[in-house]
Amino acid sequence: MNLQLYKLLALIFLSIISINASAQYTISGEFPYLAGQQVRLVGFEGFGTYTIDSTTVSDNGIFELSYDAKDRGMGYLAAEDDKPYIIVLANEDIHLKGEILAAPETVVCLEGKENQLFTQYAIEHPKRSQALSAWDYLERIYFTDSLFMDKKEPQQAILNEIARLHKEDEDFLASLGVDTYVSWFLPVRKLVSSVSYIAQYDTKRIPTAIKAFREMDYTDDRLYKSGLLRETIEAHYWLIENSGRSLDSVFIEMNISTDYLIESLSANEERFNEITNFLFDLLESRSLFASAEYLTIKALTQNACTLDDNLAMLLETYRAMKVGSIAPDIKFTGDVLIKGVAVSDYEYLSDLKADYYVIVFGAAWCPGCINDLPQIASLYPKWKKYGVEVIYISLDTDKNTFLSSTKNFPFISICDYKKWETPAAKDYYVFATPMMFLLDANREILLRPNSVSHMDSWVDWFLVKGNR
Repeated sequence: MNLQLYKLLALIFLSIISINASAQYTISGEFPYLAGQQVRLVGFEGFGTYTIDSTTVSDNGIFELSYDAKDRGMGYLAAEDDKPYIIVLANEDIHLKGEILAAPETVVCLEGKENQLFTQYAIEHPKRSQALSAWDYLERIYFTDSLFMDKKEPQQAILNEIARLHKEDEDFLASLGVDTYVSWFLPVRKLVSSVSYIAQYDTKRIPTAIKAFREMDYTDDRLYKSGLLRETIEAHYWLIENSGRSLDSVFIEMNISTDYLIESLSANEERFNEITNFLFDLLESRSLFASAEYLTIKALTQNACTLDDNLAMLLETYRAMKVGSIAPDIKFTGDVLIKGVAVSDYEYLSDLKADYYVIVFGAAWCPGCINDLPQIASLYPKWKKYGVEVIYISLDTDKNTFLSSTKNFPFISICDYKKWETPAAKDYYVFATPMMFLLDANREILLRPNSVSHMDSWVDWFLVKGNR
């Protein structure tokens, strides 16, 4: 091919790509009741959202917003009441008419095929689901109750109607064009929203639902822009946790799902870090420590992605300081105070005599600590009554700041003014504040509290109520 012709074709090709990438679409609306209000168009991005466009509604209730091809996914419109009206950003112009966005039943989509299909399914699917719940209830009665077990004709009628409703729903989804966004989104939304029902009333579908979650591509842009990323991961692990298995079996199944997830994420380093971090926090918050430990080892030993510094430190902290490990002894260096008064009775943590120790790392410059430490101080008398001692290790660098911020704390407060270089902070792999550890008298880690209320609940359950 002639070189000049080749260059011309390449230029044309790049121009087409550029035009498609920057294509803009409009969302217009007629909402007289919103006159004078600001309306925002918000898109989803992973676990968060971002504002795409905003405008002020005219005096006669007209507004127009725009979005780009790169925004393809789900989004929402919100007026000043901040109540969202969900829309599909499917690279199409959209025209809406109604009263207020907060009342979707008053809104009609006059233009935008995918949004019309989305609205249709949003109306019809809940009705079918409600009907299925009723028919499922009748099925259980007619097939398990001796009073009805011989009624073959109504039994068959029940099964026929259940099958019809399922087929009607499946046929609608199958009728959507494979290139449409809703053809991907609606089945995923259906899966996520069905886990509670499946776990309680349709347990035979649990293996199929778990398989569907495992086979999802967690680097798929459609998922990342759907607003379902958080719910998908939460629903996946919730379903396993509530599947009626023994706890050991739950951990095995969760670890298998983690294998699938890590493998799916291996092609995208940024999302690997973001989703792994989220999953770790999720497992920790549900006290699923065995699965959190498995995720930690899996993430630290994989070779496909480089962990970002914060995630690497978080996982290393967990591996070194996991529940059941023996925490390092702590040497009390620098200023050691109780209510602003110097204490010289203790050189090491091991010199203290208590049944339990709560080690708190924080600083006066830490917003979370400003909230948490006064709470700990107010709860300290109760904790102390049940054998729990608190040791606060400050990462402050200014003596006056440390003294003024701890002068009313009834527990031991320590500061050597070395910030992250404080030996105890290094020994405990502290990378953020506030951070807490609950130890027993032998310094075995019993709990990594994620909040003051978490720690207080432990005291109430195990010490006040005596549950063991």
